[in-house]
Order: sequence, then structure tokens, then C-alpha cells
Amino acid sequence: MSGLCILPVTPERWPDLVAVMNGCSYGRKCWCAYWYLPNKDFKAGWGEKNRAVLETLVREGKEPGLIAYMDGVPAAWVSVAPRDNFDRLNRSRHFAPTDDLPVWAINCFVVAKRFQRQGLMRKLIEAAAAFAFAKGAPGVEGYPIAASGAWAASELYHGSIGAFADAGFSEAARPLPRRRIMRRMRAG
Repeated sequence: MSGLCILPVTPERWPDLVAVMNGCSYGRKCWCAYWYLPNKDFKAGWGEKNRAVLETLVREGKEPGLIAYMDGVPAAWVSVAPRDNFDRLNRSRHFAPTDDLPVWAINCFVVAKRFQRQGLMRKLIEAAAAFAFAKGAPGVEGYPIAASGAWAASELYHGSIGAFADAGFSEAARPLPRRRIMRRMRAG
């Protein structure tokens, strides 16, 4: 994919992340705060308060994910960070840790409408895994859904099982009939 560049979100790149999120109706309301907040707080923050959660992480230099640029234009986002950072994963009985490894989590994708259906999800998964491994993660997990029917497009913010498999992830658990925990371990 020529013209593709994937970089960590930094305070200087915050406007680029805003551009990606504003290019997606759900993204500009959720801001990936779903993973960081209890459900009550997430719903109460729908929109600007959720934006503030992600913006604070970025402004503090936490690099909570990566931005994909196509020919210099902000095109997509993937959330990736240590699994322990995500309140919702820490409290979930369905997505409880499968072992004691301090894995990282890839849990949200936003692709601006004009860049959809170009294979960015798989590229983002590969880049997120490389980013996590470079930061010392022993493994990386994703939580894709077997999207189907009328809801298929709206469910893809979790990632697709096929895209994770294409990026070298394999099923570690199946906590729900349509949900997977997929994992890739650092080589060596």
C-alpha cells in the first residue's frame, strides 16, 4: 500500500486523530473511552466528555494508539496499550485474562469513511503488534467479533477475525459465540 505511514499518537498529532474521529459518526461520540470507563460514565460522556478522556491520555504522552496516514492525510486509528490500562477489560467476565502474561490489547479501530475498504485494518493490526512488541509486550490480544447481517459494518470497530488471522493472530479463547480473544506472541 504505497503512501501508507502509521505513527503513534502524540500531542503534536492530536489534531490528526481528531480529523479521523470526526470522519466517523460513532468515533466522534465514543473516542475509545468505552474501554477506559465504566459504562455509566461512558454513556454520560457521549461526545465531548469521552473526547476529553482520550485527549488527556494523548496530552500526557501515553501514546494510546496509532494513526494511519494515506499520502499524508489522516485516515485511520487503532487503540493499542497494555491490557491493564483498560477498565472495561479488567472488569469483564467474558474477556478475563487467559493467563498472567502482561499482554497489550488492540481493541478499537476507526477508519474515516473515504479510506474504508482499502485493507487498513490488517495494516493497523500489524503496526499495533509491532508497536507493542517494541515497547516490551510479550504478546498482543485483540477481541474481534464475527460480524454479520445488518449490524456487520457497525461491529467492525472491534476488528474482524479475518484481519487478525491475516496478521498472525490465533484464537486464544471464545468467550461468546460470536466473540474471540485472538493473540499473537512476540517472536523469540
